Amino acid sequence: MPLPCARIVFLFVVALLFAVPPSASTTETIPRSLGTLEERYRKAATLQATFLERYLENGREVRVESGTAYFLRPGKMRWEYQQPEKTVFLVDGKYVWFYAPADRTATRMPARKSEDWRTPIAFLTTGMKLSRICSEVGLAQEEKPVGAGNLVYRCVLHAEPGKPPSGKQAVLFEVTAQNELARIVVPQEAGLQIEFAFRNWVWNPGLAKTLFEFNPPPGTVIVNAVLPEAPGMRQ
Repeated sequence: MPLPCARIVFLFVVALLFAVPPSASTTETIPRSLGTLEERYRKAATLQATFLERYLENGREVRVESGTAYFLRPGKMRWEYQQPEKTVFLVDGKYVWFYAPADRTATRMPARKSEDWRTPIAFLTTGMKLSRICSEVGLAQEEKPVGAGNLVYRCVLHAEPGKPPSGKQAVLFEVTAQNELARIVVPQEAGLQIEFAFRNWVWNPGLAKTLFEFNPPPGTVIVNAVLPEAPGMRQ
């Protein structure tokens, strides 16, 4: 069964940001607790976490997926989906791969650089400051955290460079008392929403470089694709 298009698009945009070096922020609008969070992740050369991904439409849950994500700076990551079906999303520094073993098909896209710094997970994959992603940040008092003692922040994304803002698009970050990322909620267009929940973070695990290499099994069909625009990621 094909994975939800909106989630695939979101991860493709994340992949583009993964290889781009962070640049200086023009404003410091990040609360101290979020600053501690981003500093902790910036110091890690490798990361590993289990994730649960929920895909919602008008508040109704339509799909749940789970697996393990691995990150290697600079420019490489691997998302291994185990449930409800096994798939792999891989960035090897040159290409973005999406592999579905059941279909014996791999989709390949060039991992070229992007200047769209507003993708909410960019601080995790590039080490950049959240103040480069968010024009406004504050506690989302009305949002109930999933974990006891966690804090939920609302990040209003910067408008796309060169274009006037047409509204304030915001994402949610949930942070634990141990300064770990617990959840990111990403609104999409037309009532769609993607939620990534993270657990069991491992800091600087010994990850083999071969984990971030894609070697198609015999008989795999490779399809070249063009990177799509990211719905819901632009003002």
